[in-house]
Amino acid sequence: MEQNTSNTALLVMDMQAGIVAMLPAGTTILDNVTKAIATARTNNIPVIYVVVGFRNGAPEISEKSSKNFAAGKERFSNVDMDEFMKVHPDLTPADGEVTVVKRRVSAFTGSDLEVILRAFGIQHLVLTGIATSGVVLSTLREAADKDYQLSVLADCCADRDEEVHRVLTTKIFANQAEVINVDEWLTK
Repeated sequence: MEQNTSNTALLVMDMQAGIVAMLPAGTTILDNVTKAIATARTNNIPVIYVVVGFRNGAPEISEKSSKNFAAGKERFSNVDMDEFMKVHPDLTPADGEVTVVKRRVSAFTGSDLEVILRAFGIQHLVLTGIATSGVVLSTLREAADKDYQLSVLADCCADRDEEVHRVLTTKIFANQAEVINVDEWLTK
């Protein structure tokens, strides 16, 4: 698929130091995402960073709902959120690049991502992130419902469960997105 880079943005999602550290192959994904960011910058494609985070004390997390976050409410309540939300130092945003804070799994939920995308005139999202079964899946599904064109850089996504990553990138995502590797992106 030939891409119109004037309406495309690269989303770098949940690539926070503490999250990358949970992956056995964290170095590989960092190298691949670094390559994707360089490709985007070379082609004047906006790079938008999305991080998950909460206010101090994590008031956004209900102990009665959100199974995803409720179990970690106490842990999140005692974390220095400014530190937790920092993008991994190998992927530091350049001056002028936007960082969006989300409050749930999807990059859209509890964030101003859609406002940013409209301001840039973005219609095509290129997704990267941790975890494939979390932020990538949730964002892909919501973005597809919002009629964005989608690409997933499979080797710029990772999951603690390699089999889940494989099934999502080879069987599920292709129904709503172009699934390619970083070296294929913008070289067709």
